[in-house]
Amino acid sequence: MRRRRDERGSAIVEFSWLAILLMVPLVYFMLGVFDVQRASYGATAATRAAGRAFVIVPDGVSEDEARSRAFEAAKLAMKDQGMDLTTDELTISCNPACLQPGSTVTVTLNTEVRLPLIPDALGGEPPAIRISASHTEAFGDYREAKGDG
Repeated sequence: MRRRRDERGSAIVEFSWLAILLMVPLVYFMLGVFDVQRASYGATAATRAAGRAFVIVPDGVSEDEARSRAFEAAKLAMKDQGMDLTTDELTISCNPACLQPGSTVTVTLNTEVRLPLIPDALGGEPPAIRISASHTEAFGDYREAKGDG
């Protein structure tokens, strides 16, 4: 006569292992998604703020000062999302010329978001996701020309 094996109490063990095996990757994936979303929102807000800051400079302000103000506005918008911004990540281009009536200013931001919880000790370049944002702002046809031209 064979006895059936008693399985009472094993459901907790099986549930615990399945929860660990399924929840840890899910939590990691969600952390990565949240970081990328935060960076995307910050990049969009930063390009919009930089474009507006560049366009609304007061009379007599040089193009270099307008660029500096735009960078500071973008840096503040990224800092609101807990991210740093370097000067090489933000580019400002004007068509046909900066601070001239009828021209447009295009601000482009390219940055990378490192995946969370991956140490530098693994060697090589850490895995990252590239984030790009662009915003175009019109200077306006009925405005006085500013800056050096």
